[in-house]
Amino acid sequence: MGFSSTSVLAFFLLVLVLFVANGQPLVPAMFLFGDSIVDVGNNNHIDTIIKSNFPPYGRDFANHEPTGRFCNGKLATDFTAEVIGFTSYPPAYLSGRARGANLLIGANFASASSGYYDDTANLYDAIPLSRQLEYYREYQNKLVKVAGRSNASSIISDAIYLVSAGSSDFLQNYYINPLLYLHFTLDQFSDILLQSFTNFIKKLYALGARRIGVTTLPPMGCLPAAMTTFDSNECVQRLNKGAVSFNYKLNATSQGLQNNLPGLKLVLFDIYQPLYELVTNTTKHGFFEARKACCGTGLLETSILCNQESVGTCANASEYVFWDSFHPSEAANSFLSDSLISSGLSLIF
Repeated sequence: MGFSSTSVLAFFLLVLVLFVANGQPLVPAMFLFGDSIVDVGNNNHIDTIIKSNFPPYGRDFANHEPTGRFCNGKLATDFTAEVIGFTSYPPAYLSGRARGANLLIGANFASASSGYYDDTANLYDAIPLSRQLEYYREYQNKLVKVAGRSNASSIISDAIYLVSAGSSDFLQNYYINPLLYLHFTLDQFSDILLQSFTNFIKKLYALGARRIGVTTLPPMGCLPAAMTTFDSNECVQRLNKGAVSFNYKLNATSQGLQNNLPGLKLVLFDIYQPLYELVTNTTKHGFFEARKACCGTGLLETSILCNQESVGTCANASEYVFWDSFHPSEAANSFLSDSLISSGLSLIF
């Protein structure tokens, strides 16, 4: 008798529950790098217009607090942290919370509008991955002072590392920047990103990381902002094909890195398929709207354009796949986190 993916996931979730029953998370710490899909507030502390630390962002989060997450509530990685057994989330590294004992559970270095291509981050005054890595080195020195060298070494090697990047490189740079799209084919630009990805993983590995999860690109053509920009009422197939092509190369590159770096577990987290499923079979999963986002008109608003003055913001974000025109709602993030958890089990066990 075969097992469905749902029953397999349920089995592993039971295993997770049994492991965390003693009050300890399955891994000592989580570290997050990348873009707005995982940023929990670093952009609050830098001089950029790409922020979300104001209402209506965070309206469904604890205490209705806009933390700097690009969502009405929790991110997919927040749900993942909870399932793994964390009772609080790794703090944004640039925030005041990233100090003392709080450092023991890891830190979040992500910055909205960052990408594998440092020039993407520089365009929006975000924190490029190269600088996120410098902050991580700085973090390690602080951790040694808090935990001692031996404990710090164990935390670093046993932790899980999550990397989410690439979407901004395409949607906020390549596809709208003639200096790029007239000079590089999509394949050529993808190869530039993958070289940056390879260098980043090698540097993270050299700093002690051994369990790394990397998210794929989402179906970029299905984001409300992309459909509006390209004047389409359906998913923009050209953008989706580009994402599928990049994800294929990302998988091959990740396999090569895992084969060549001893002791490395490098797992791809597929967010393309589950998000595409929500967009194309919306009502099947309890949602009612995928073409428009909840915030404002739902067609183009994100960051400072999604604010308390935005006319038309929906009353119930749980009915919407997207919170703003680029980012999933908390309800969609809960659905996406199932994919992260099931893929990430091989990082843990």
